[in-house]
Amino acid sequence: MRIGICYDLRTDYLAMGYSEEDTAEFDSEITIDAICDALAHQGWEPVKIGGIKRLTEALVAGERWDAVFNFCEGMYGLAREAQVPTLLDAYQIPYVFSDALTMALTLDKAMTKHVVRSQGVPTAEFALIEKPSDIARIDLPFPLFLKPVAEGSGKGVNARSKVDDKKALSATARELLRKFNQPVLVETFLSGREFTVGITGTAEDAKVLGITEIVPLAGWVGDGYGFENKDTGWEERVEIVRATDLPEAKRAGDVALAAWRALRCRDGGRIDIRCDSHGRPHFIEVNPIAGLRPEHSDLCFIANYEGVAYRQLIGKIMASFLKRHPALAPRRRVAA
Repeated sequence: MRIGICYDLRTDYLAMGYSEEDTAEFDSEITIDAICDALAHQGWEPVKIGGIKRLTEALVAGERWDAVFNFCEGMYGLAREAQVPTLLDAYQIPYVFSDALTMALTLDKAMTKHVVRSQGVPTAEFALIEKPSDIARIDLPFPLFLKPVAEGSGKGVNARSKVDDKKALSATARELLRKFNQPVLVETFLSGREFTVGITGTAEDAKVLGITEIVPLAGWVGDGYGFENKDTGWEERVEIVRATDLPEAKRAGDVALAAWRALRCRDGGRIDIRCDSHGRPHFIEVNPIAGLRPEHSDLCFIANYEGVAYRQLIGKIMASFLKRHPALAPRRRVAA
C-alpha cells in the first residue's frame, strides 16, 4: 500500500526569505524521514509529496496513493490547515488526521472556544478584536491575555501578551492586528499550572496518551508558552515534565478528552490546558496536527515519558486511521 506524505519543510520557506517566526509551524527533514521510517515499519510504502502546491501538481499529473499522511500546515488563509484535506476529499483519497471541517474550525481559536464551551467544556472567558475600534468595547476583567486568533507554535505570544490595563491592551492589540493581519483573541488570564495532553484515537476510542506540565525556568519570557520560549534554546527557558499521575493533571486530561471529542478530532494530536487560580483546568487550544519530531516535539515527549517508542506512536495513529479504512491495512503490519 502506497501512502503519500504531505508536509511543509521549514528550510524551503526560510530559503524563500520567510522569517524564523513565519516558519515556526513547519517541519524538518528529520521529522519527515522519521515518519517515513515508522510507516515503512508498519508495512506501508511511503512516498514524499510535499505541500499543497506539489500535491496539486501530482494529482493533476495523474499520481495517486492508497492513502495520505497529511502533515501539512499551509501558509496562507485562515483555513489553511483544511486545504490538503479538502483537495484529498475531492479526489476521494483517504487521509490520516482530522477532516477539513475540523481543521478549518480548530485553526480559529475563537470559533473553537465557542464550540467547546457549547459542549460544556470549561474555557476562559474571551472576546475578539477584529479591528482597532473593537478595543474600546472589551469588557473583561484584567489581567487579560492576547494572541492572534489563527496561529500556532506560540506565534504572536510574547512578553507583551499579558496586559494589566487598557493602555497595554490597546498597544498589544494594535501590534498584533498590524503584524498578523487577522483578529486578536482576548482571554481572561489563567494564572495556574499549564499542561499539554497527548491524545490518540477518534471519538469514543480516543484516549489520553499522557500529560506533561510546562514548567518555566529562569530564562522564561513573558507569561505564556510562546514562540520565544519554544524556539531554539528552549531548554534554558522551560522544563517539560511528566505529569500524568498528578490529580490536577488527570482533571486536565478529562477536559482535553471532552474537547477532542466535541471537536471531532481524529487519530492523534495535542490539547493545551491551563488552570485558574483555584486549580480548575480550562481548555486553551487544540493542535490536530501536532509536531512529530523525535525527541523534540511535545507529543513525542509525552510518548517517551509513557514508554511509547516513536514507531509505536505512529502505529497508534495509523491504527485509528485504519479503523475507518480497514481495507487499506498493509499485509505486513507491526502491532501498535
